[in-house]
Amino acid sequence: MTSKDYIAMDEKFGAHNYHPLPVVIARAEGVHVEDPEGKSYFDFLSAYSAVNQGHRHPRIINALIDQANVCTLTSRAFHNDRMGLFLKKLCEFSGYEQALPMNTGAEAVETALKAARRWGVEIKGVKNGDQEIICVQENFHGRTLGAITMSNDPDSRINYGPYVPGFISVPYEDIKAMAAAITPNTVAVILEPIQGEAGVCVPYAGYLKEVRELCTKNNVLFICDEVQTGFCRTGKRFAWMHENARPDIMCLGKALGGGVMPVSAIVADHAVMKVFTPGTHGSTFGGNPLASAVAMAALDVLVDEKLDEHAEAMGRIFREEIGKAACKNMVKVRGKGLLNAILFTEGFDAWQVCLALRDAGLLAKQTHGNIIRFAPPLVISEAELRQAIGIIKDVLARY
Repeated sequence: MTSKDYIAMDEKFGAHNYHPLPVVIARAEGVHVEDPEGKSYFDFLSAYSAVNQGHRHPRIINALIDQANVCTLTSRAFHNDRMGLFLKKLCEFSGYEQALPMNTGAEAVETALKAARRWGVEIKGVKNGDQEIICVQENFHGRTLGAITMSNDPDSRINYGPYVPGFISVPYEDIKAMAAAITPNTVAVILEPIQGEAGVCVPYAGYLKEVRELCTKNNVLFICDEVQTGFCRTGKRFAWMHENARPDIMCLGKALGGGVMPVSAIVADHAVMKVFTPGTHGSTFGGNPLASAVAMAALDVLVDEKLDEHAEAMGRIFREEIGKAACKNMVKVRGKGLLNAILFTEGFDAWQVCLALRDAGLLAKQTHGNIIRFAPPLVISEAELRQAIGIIKDVLARY
């Protein structure tokens, strides 16, 4: 079958809830992917940062195979011999006391919201049903009803009502609006430390620290959605570390699964996590032996290969070099580590640039029409990065 055949099959038998770039990925390794016809591309999306360790990293694949040959699923009705080791490693990596494993990033967000609401009643003393959670505009926290209630993106939100009550939305980077929105019923503030889907929006220096201080002052939980920004993507293990603005709960996912399978979790200290008691939350697949083994290998790769430091160094090269590109429609390059984006002039059709990049051998995806996100696997070498930068510059020069 050809790429056209596979695309036609997707269109015929699948719901049309995505508008993917017209390319089919059949094989992948490291920072490269290949289509059925054998053409190779640089992957500069990394499955929305789920492939930080690179496609099919040998250590992660070996962990998957070894565990698959022993035990894959037990459910949480029983203990297994992998989950505790995984949770210990995740807590040590993140610096938190406890972890609660789930499967997807959206599940991690929902788990954090449930933790915050329950904490609000049992610890803060808010009447059940009155809990309020502050979110920020232009966010992306997933596709669940809770997540899309927090969204102000029409495509994500329209016609899914009635929406979940208890959410207060304020502008991103507006600390005064956030402070004004806090009431005695406020139990949490949730935000992405860098807004990924919004176009890699990096807040002004000090914003996260101000949010942290505001939450502490008002006895409100600070929830960081690090599903996309976590696990070394921004040049630190987690993006909040750029400002030392430690949240009370972190939502984790994507790269925790090493590009092999969905693995997610929230991490928090016992003072928050203790609100969960038997029967109050759960997941059949959360913490399964296969996921636990894969996640441990994924974390080991991040640490042993020092991918936080590497992402920081490669990101600086990317922004400096792309900033020199000859493109009159380019407004600026922004980002941290290897989570970056090019912002074009309002109304510019970035989709056409993505098609041109594809034809030149590099895959990236636009967001909000005039923004292209660039997020290669963190294992990319400097030589590979500079080759990819050359492709991007050549394409931009046409515009």
